[in-house]
Amino acid sequence: MTYDEIISDVVKVVEAVGATIMVVGGLVALLGYVAAAARPADRAGAYQKLRRNLGRVILLGLEVLIVGDIVRTIVVDPTVESVVVLGLIVVIRIVLSFSLEVEIDGSWPWNRWRAERGPESTSV
Repeated sequence: MTYDEIISDVVKVVEAVGATIMVVGGLVALLGYVAAAARPADRAGAYQKLRRNLGRVILLGLEVLIVGDIVRTIVVDPTVESVVVLGLIVVIRIVLSFSLEVEIDGSWPWNRWRAERGPESTSV
């Protein structure tokens, strides 16, 4: 086996781990939702908790998949075309991350610190 073949296999494993995180994590979040929806005391916030957990699972899975893409681009296929594709993937991932963060937390990441500190921190 050559070095490139070993790295290609490592990248495949990393991608499989990222996909597994999303699939298994999604199933766990869904099962948690079903269990919470079955209990009257937890039913009210079950859907919001499902969305938050699914968002977190997707973010984690995307982070792992990006690692695989970076390794592939740098080590296995270092062409201009692959670097451009990696750049597009990273931009898409950033947009998805921001969108998921807003969905999970209900505010933009850069506004979160203001909400946590309270109204006295609004004056600059």
